[in-house]
Amino acid sequence: MTLRRLWAVVIKELRQLRRDRITLAMIVGIPVMQLVLFGYAINLNLRGLSAGIADQAGTAGSRALVMDMIATGVIEPTVEARTPQELMARLRRGEISVGVVVPPDFERRRVEGREAVQVLVDGSDTVVQSAAVQLAQLPLDSAAAAQRKIVPGADAPIGVVAFYNPERRSAVNIVPGLIGVILTMTMVLFTGVAIVRERERGNMELLIATPITRAELMIGKVLPYAVIGLVQTTVVLALGLTLFQVPIQGSALDVYLAAVLLILANLTLGLMISTKAQSQFQAMQMTFFVFLPSILLSGFMFPFAGMPRVVQWLAELLPLTHFLRLIRGVMLRGASLWELWPDVLALVAFTAVMMTLAILRFRKRLD
Repeated sequence: MTLRRLWAVVIKELRQLRRDRITLAMIVGIPVMQLVLFGYAINLNLRGLSAGIADQAGTAGSRALVMDMIATGVIEPTVEARTPQELMARLRRGEISVGVVVPPDFERRRVEGREAVQVLVDGSDTVVQSAAVQLAQLPLDSAAAAQRKIVPGADAPIGVVAFYNPERRSAVNIVPGLIGVILTMTMVLFTGVAIVRERERGNMELLIATPITRAELMIGKVLPYAVIGLVQTTVVLALGLTLFQVPIQGSALDVYLAAVLLILANLTLGLMISTKAQSQFQAMQMTFFVFLPSILLSGFMFPFAGMPRVVQWLAELLPLTHFLRLIRGVMLRGASLWELWPDVLALVAFTAVMMTLAILRFRKRLD
């Protein structure tokens, strides 16, 4: 071994890395991405939960209590309702995470020391459920507490009712999300290397000689993996039901339709990556760039409501974000896809855009 030959190999590797822009980007990009995501975007201290208010009392005391709840920063009123039933409907559709119900006899209940306010919580997200419990610690006011001869806040008559997962079982929240995480990881990777693999194995020369069009090739690449995605969905659902007793409150057909929407979105995203990558290794690297933000920003691991507004806008571009809303809405809250149409439309639009770009970028040639 000589230092001269060793140095020649080192120089050769450095020059190769300089030409490989994808690897070079990962050297700097991954540390920067993780630092920004964990330091800025991810926040376990939930604030600004979307809330609906149904103040049926309409008194000065009830309005003051609602303002006190808002002042905590835990909730942010986005909807006004007249009845608890209206709040429940919005809760089921995922439009709000918390509903505050002030009954017509609020003042009498407060004086008598009975439960005067009810907080309805979407318990399908256990983190949201824990944050909403903080509202129950608010004192109604010191005068009413003095009449009851208690310390203010020691026994505040505010009841918190958690729906869809009252036992706060983690599996109920995690298993539906795992469907999306697994499909995102596998579907993007499978099609991400599809076109590149054809080129590396020499099959692209055969495809060039055939009359097949670009669109036919792209769609033909997607369909087999869509079936594989449905098999994976079935496996996760079966294990979730048998091992963790995760319920399916809504229609099983809606569950599979939601899975199909995510599968197609991820497959077309993978095709887009495949038209850009020059090798299978590059395709896997680019897939990692997509997977890391998806799992961190979609609301699967960390609460979506705790992220800064700019990061939430970025997360809206990720298919997994919309799928989590769909699958949790159908499986845990019993909603239908029709009620969750904004997220359905977002996945359809994403699929159409990615497929169009992939077809336009693909060329039936070797260079």
